[in-house]
Amino acid sequence: MVAANPRVNQWKLLRTGRLTDFPWQPEHVSAQFRNVGAPWTPSLPDVLRWKLGLGPTDTDENPGALTLAPIVVAPNRELIEHPNPERINVTWVGHSTFLVQVAGFNILTDPIFSEYCAPWPISRLRRTVPPGLAISQLPPIDLVLISHSHYDHLDRSSLLQLGCGIPIACPLGLTSHLQRWGFANAVEFGWGDEGEFGGVHITCLPGQHGSARTPFDRDATLWCGWLLNIGGRKIYFAGDTGYALYFADLFPRFAPVDLALLPIGAYAPRWFMQPLHLNPEEAVQVHSDLRAHVSIAMHWGTFRLSDEPLGAPMSRLRTVLARSSISEFAFRIAAIGETITLSEGDAESQTTTATSVENAGPSM
Repeated sequence: MVAANPRVNQWKLLRTGRLTDFPWQPEHVSAQFRNVGAPWTPSLPDVLRWKLGLGPTDTDENPGALTLAPIVVAPNRELIEHPNPERINVTWVGHSTFLVQVAGFNILTDPIFSEYCAPWPISRLRRTVPPGLAISQLPPIDLVLISHSHYDHLDRSSLLQLGCGIPIACPLGLTSHLQRWGFANAVEFGWGDEGEFGGVHITCLPGQHGSARTPFDRDATLWCGWLLNIGGRKIYFAGDTGYALYFADLFPRFAPVDLALLPIGAYAPRWFMQPLHLNPEEAVQVHSDLRAHVSIAMHWGTFRLSDEPLGAPMSRLRTVLARSSISEFAFRIAAIGETITLSEGDAESQTTTATSVENAGPSM
């Protein structure tokens, strides 16, 4: 159980209004949300076609990626327990879970600490590496951000261990789930909605994805990304998303951001995953659209969700960066458990070194 937060009643999470002149809204038809422009997204027959191996296969992966796995480092407990409030400190727990610490706030994204990202133990969906932090090692958490309802992003067990009093920002439709689980301080947002939590300004931004907890509630709840503005420092958490054509117009409205947390994995086979998940090339495009000072890769290396080798997103991102003007210093491939401290207002960052390092597999 995470340490009790003495500040839990100090602030109230509020939805305060909507952005003006914000045209990017989901359609809502027959109790289902749809992505902007209703692009093709996989149906249940497509899922079966993929699982049965009846669709096209991807052949452009680096064979060396078969031997790659993320590195796991021991967390820097001193820095996590005593972060510099003047800087952004971000620790990759694994998958899409980050501990973001800035201006005295401790914020957790899509927390999943469980062994499986499924409603029951499924060997393929078992965690391949341990969390970079155990729940018992977390500092008191002020706010949780949830991007959508899929099991690898909305994990009931992890949330319950954080405590039912914790404030949760979530997309439309999810408060019914959370309140049923005992969370009274969940507030839902639609795309373009804004909120406040203490000194944290929250904006709910669109993504191109989907949602489901069962075969019978597909897209009944919304999906989103989040933009945080804390003391003039902007942090973007993408959640899960494919690359939508409107991003080129949407993201410059909020650029530049100090930090972008961007998914790079679960992209193969492309015929199936392209509408739903960024590949490394598209993640680099989002980094550019946002004019991000620093981006950190996520949504890879923790769970086997798709057909590419576990280390392929890391390998492919490095190849893409080598061919671009963006350095690996600006688009970081963090180790699980690693804390990165960003200097204010520029792309400089420093990485705290762990006292001990465990290599979870061969690395480049």
